Amino acid sequence: MRTALTTKTIMATGSALLLTAMMSHAHAEPTGYDQISFQTEVKEEIANDEVRASLYKKAQATDIKTLATTLNTSINRALAIAKRYPTVTVSTGQQSTYPRYDKNDKIIGWTGQANIDLKSTDFTATSQLIADLQETLVMNNLNFGVSEIKKDALEQKLMTDASRAFQQQAKNLTRAWDAQSYRVVTVNLNTGNNNFPRPMYNSMRAADAESSIPSQNFESGNSTISVTANGTIELNK
Repeated sequence: MRTALTTKTIMATGSALLLTAMMSHAHAEPTGYDQISFQTEVKEEIANDEVRASLYKKAQATDIKTLATTLNTSINRALAIAKRYPTVTVSTGQQSTYPRYDKNDKIIGWTGQANIDLKSTDFTATSQLIADLQETLVMNNLNFGVSEIKKDALEQKLMTDASRAFQQQAKNLTRAWDAQSYRVVTVNLNTGNNNFPRPMYNSMRAADAESSIPSQNFESGNSTISVTANGTIELNK
């Protein structure tokens, strides 16, 4: 695991999460003179430990009732299969229904789609569940990322590192400008991450699948978590 540290003399851009810390001495307000704005950044590459997938059932029928019955039956069967894998979180996803028209704009039938979403840190169980579900459903996407618990823990560490880097850069600039000391006017801590960066797509249809689909070995890759500290200091000369 490698941690990178960089400093930049620019203001921070938008990020996934913004934590603002306003710090100033109670006995003196900033004057607006001899102020320097800059940014420090720390980042760390971390192994992805969570997989997410989406599967769906698409069907057509001449009437809404038949279509709904087909979709509901397929999704209910999929949810029943998913209960065999308690380490995988399963939820019903997006559902849609729309009419089909003939050349005279007359409704001749209906098309619908229902999705289920999977999330887990148990790659083995998720892979086997996906294989089981692909006998009746189609996989829409598969991607990997860092779980919230793991990401939050690393961000807490990087916030401390970024704050220390900001203070060190403030000291360096104070010396570079021949100032005696500095005070912090504002500091913003911004977190950002390249989460779920490795999408994998599988368009295998249930009708094309064999009677038993083997589970797939996952290679989850890494994500980069970063925290920037940007703000303004005022030099005391």
